[in-house]
Amino acid sequence: MTANNSVNGTATTEVLNSPFLKVLIKQIRGQDSYGVYRTWSDELILKPFIVTKQKKREISVEGEVDPITQARIMAFFRAVAAGIEQETGLISQVVVDLSHEGFGWALVFSGRLLLAVKTLRDAHRFGFDSLEKLAEEGENYVKKGLDLAKRFPEVGKI
Repeated sequence: MTANNSVNGTATTEVLNSPFLKVLIKQIRGQDSYGVYRTWSDELILKPFIVTKQKKREISVEGEVDPITQARIMAFFRAVAAGIEQETGLISQVVVDLSHEGFGWALVFSGRLLLAVKTLRDAHRFGFDSLEKLAEEGENYVKKGLDLAKRFPEVGKI
């Protein structure tokens, strides 16, 4: 780790100020019971979410999905749920069900309302090309979930 905890200096302040990335960082820091990330920069915390196409090709899909990758998937969808919860006030939950082969589902729901659904394939390779793509994807899930929550508020309260 470098003295300033920077990954490579490529992330712009504008990207790091994305509402979704702020929520994602809060989710990761909130799960850090040992204080490992206390001194880490936000960019360094988000670095494991960036997996280039070249790096994805290098990751084997044989065997169990790495627990760290599972935690990243869970943190991403918890951030989606938290973003929806902040806007609507509806308590949102996340369920991630992965088979040992890396296939499965990620669901974000509130009451009986399904707010976000993602079919996971090759979960071993979960990641995004850049911080911009990470922020964009997360914000899209939050936006779609908010649209559903606003259209069917009574279902979310059941």
